[in-house]
Amino acid sequence: KLVGLGASIRLVKGAYDEPKGVAFRTRSEVDGSYQALSLMIGAAAARDPRVRLVLGTHDSALVERIAAFGAATGIPRSVFGVAMLYGIRAKEAARLAAAGYAVRTLIAYGEFWYPWYMRRLAERPANVFFLARNLLR
Repeated sequence: KLVGLGASIRLVKGAYDEPKGVAFRTRSEVDGSYQALSLMIGAAAARDPRVRLVLGTHDSALVERIAAFGAATGIPRSVFGVAMLYGIRAKEAARLAAAGYAVRTLIAYGEFWYPWYMRRLAERPANVFFLARNLLR
């Protein structure tokens, strides 16, 4: 419905620990759904300049797969913007930008940045290790 209205959509692949009844649980299910939605929205964005798609993920291999499938079906790479959190995979963000993606860096700010950040880390313990790996690189 949003695509039909010419919406800007940031499709986020988050690391949340949601119950099975409301979310996909395996990586292959999450990636498959994310790719299908990206291609559906990307096709609409290729037809309608009002529609904008930003892929909110640090999974650059998934971004590349989506772009490859898109290219095979006539969706130009320029349709797929990418948004990554500041300080996480910065070199990969630069590589994607050099490869022609519109890359944006997201920064949490304001009085609620710390609770938001702590919630993200607490929602899934693997987030702490992901952050530590990226900070130590």
